[in-house]
Amino acid sequence: MRITLRKSTKDWLIYLAVRSVVCLVQAVPERIAFGFAELLARLAYRVDRRHRNVAMENLQHAFPTYTVAERERLVRGCYRHFSALIIEIALLPRKLQLGNWRRYADLRGGEQIVPALLARRPTLIVCGHFGNWELAGYALGLFGFKTYAIARVLDNPHLERFLKVFRQRTGQTIIAKKDDFDRLTDVMQAGGKVATLADQDAGPRGVFVNFFGRPASAHKAVALMAIEFDALMLVTGTPRIGPIELGRMQYAIECEDVIDPRDYANRSDAIQAITQRYHEALERLIRRHPEQYFWLHRRWKTPAPQRKKPNINPAL
Repeated sequence: MRITLRKSTKDWLIYLAVRSVVCLVQAVPERIAFGFAELLARLAYRVDRRHRNVAMENLQHAFPTYTVAERERLVRGCYRHFSALIIEIALLPRKLQLGNWRRYADLRGGEQIVPALLARRPTLIVCGHFGNWELAGYALGLFGFKTYAIARVLDNPHLERFLKVFRQRTGQTIIAKKDDFDRLTDVMQAGGKVATLADQDAGPRGVFVNFFGRPASAHKAVALMAIEFDALMLVTGTPRIGPIELGRMQYAIECEDVIDPRDYANRSDAIQAITQRYHEALERLIRRHPEQYFWLHRRWKTPAPQRKKPNINPAL
């Protein structure tokens, strides 16, 4: 009982702190808000040694020709990007409107995105922890598209409600990653448009693909859903195209690849091939803007299984 009470109090205090920061960001001039983001990025880079080392290791494998100084600049850029991202998400409801969306978002590949979103056939919008993935879902709802997003429920219930209200503000509906399987099935069967972050480690049971030159465990569920529900896959990214220095919230909504599971209907390795293909598309997006990927997480933490060497009888 005491542990439960302590956790409840802690959750409330964290929630109040987050709400206070959001209110402050929305109240002060933007230059001050983005100045705070710059300060936060510098502080995080200095004190967050564990994640900084993870990022340096990831970049060492992803960009083996880069010097230590070049990798350090990328890690600093990563902290700067995601610190600014926090500020931009707080400002998004007050800035991005239907009448001014072109000021903040550049829709690239609309000839691929729009027909898929208007079709009766279900669509999977596949993206990664890159750029501003929250803006993409927010903007699509603003444009009038009915979309769904698969998301993990936060441990803090107060923050979960707060973030859910933001995410569903323009019409996007959140589907819990672990608890809403029946709802997800109903949405896909009805031709729904579902977005999912597909660059997370899946543990030893995942399918291993080549991602930045290293074996990475990936969830099979994305390819399985595409095959089972005959869903078109749009591999998308939302990279920043405006300079952080000027505090400009300018992003591009890009479609890097369109994958049709029908093209893999007769292949025994369809799940592997589809998963590899969308990871290659995500990698191309990230390589164009490497500082905007979340290198701080252990994407490659699950080692690929070692192939067993055949037993050779030396007597033969």
